[in-house]
Amino acid sequence: MSGLLSGVVGAFVEAWSELRVNKLRVLLSLIGVAVAVAALTAVVGLGSLAEQSTRESSEKSGGRPATYTVSAYSQGATPLDPALLDDEFRSTMSRYQISWASENLYTTRSVQLPGGLTDVSAQVVDPEYGEMHRVSMAEGSWFVEGDDQRMAPAVVVNEALWDTLGRPPVASHPTLLLSGTDSVTGVVVGVTAAQYAEEAPGLFLLPSDEHDLVPLSQGGYAETPQYEMWLPTSSGDQLSTMVQGNLAAALGDDVQVDVNRSDYAAYAGDSDPFKPIKLIITGVGVLVLLLGGLGLVNIALVTVRQRIREIGVRRSFGATAPRVFFSVMLESVAGTVVAGAVGVMVAVLVVQNPTVQGFIAQGSVDDLPPFPITAALIGLGSATLIGAVAGVLPALVAVRVKVIDAIRY
Repeated sequence: MSGLLSGVVGAFVEAWSELRVNKLRVLLSLIGVAVAVAALTAVVGLGSLAEQSTRESSEKSGGRPATYTVSAYSQGATPLDPALLDDEFRSTMSRYQISWASENLYTTRSVQLPGGLTDVSAQVVDPEYGEMHRVSMAEGSWFVEGDDQRMAPAVVVNEALWDTLGRPPVASHPTLLLSGTDSVTGVVVGVTAAQYAEEAPGLFLLPSDEHDLVPLSQGGYAETPQYEMWLPTSSGDQLSTMVQGNLAAALGDDVQVDVNRSDYAAYAGDSDPFKPIKLIITGVGVLVLLLGGLGLVNIALVTVRQRIREIGVRRSFGATAPRVFFSVMLESVAGTVVAGAVGVMVAVLVVQNPTVQGFIAQGSVDDLPPFPITAALIGLGSATLIGAVAGVLPALVAVRVKVIDAIRY
């Protein structure tokens, strides 16, 4: 055992000594490997960031896994009472101890703006909606528990509406006049970040039975909202079926209750929804690594052919074929490991750069992922592998050289 260990250590020492002798040649050959490893590691790291950006963008629109949408409508002559639906939904959430649930009503509200009374797109939601949909705030804060008890309703506006209002500081408690059958002054408590360019003005309101804010232009009809609930992915389907049955029984036979999963994972089934992104990243990384490895093989072959006389002298003094083989191969391995470490460090600096992160994520990532350890391991592992593969062919050439012919070379 000690003999084997000393042999391995001796081979590494010998390989490192040879690298020091041929510093310039080794440096030139390993620059390509370092660049290839840096590119591969950076691609994997940036791919993780791009995947997180895509995931968060999907969660902002459809909710986190597993989000279910609950809707109901009357099939009989009597319209469904929205207040009854609201009571039964909230009662059901309490019964099944579902804490993440929210009303989600897409509607319009008449707002007094500098240009006059304007119908603005609005969403009526509960405070839980912000966490369920990863709502990003540019200024102020999202709704919190107790906001529904305010004398003046709390309002969250988007950046487009905030611009229309002249971007007043949220800390100054700017107000909005909301007009409908009733009129009420709301207080702006937060501004949501724009999700895309040229986003239309919009606002968020909390559910309230105290004021009828349906615009008069809509005839004052009763608005029937949808609801959402965020359930555990493992038991979501079973729990949603129970909720559907409970609501259907409570609302009567004339009411159709639908419960459907709405988050991005619902459309992928058992497959990975980000598999295409991962395949593209893997393909680019392998191509980059192969190009770097090809250059290393060419330079290693040239180097060995120039050292044939040296190898012959070593063989004549008793160096065994395995010793020569591993010595030549380990020269590539030792060099590529160092190059791989340098490449990984460069990749970390690139991926963690705020400018690069902002470009890849387009400012849409709230939970920036740390640099993935798997990317660093892939970089170092691939550097070691490419060094071993690139060293095998030159090592075979060195072993097959006849001693007498090598000395005469």
